[in-house]
Amino acid sequence: MNQAGNDFVVIKANEDGVNVIGLTRGSDTRFHHSEKLDKGEVMIAQFTEHTSAIKVRGKALILTSHGEIESDSRK
Repeated sequence: MNQAGNDFVVIKANEDGVNVIGLTRGSDTRFHHSEKLDKGEVMIAQFTEHTSAIKVRGKALILTSHGEIESDSRK
């Protein structure tokens, strides 16, 4: 059974310099991790007890159990 804490997100960069930022849970939302992806690189991220949100900056394909979406370029 898939629980919220076990959801994975796949992010494929469609341009150089895509930023993937993990945000914390709790009373204050804060950045806790950041990665920069180059074109063609793939990152698999997971929601955990510490990660409640993932922010993607730049042109990327994002795949989730709910479907897929493309983010736009920062330019």
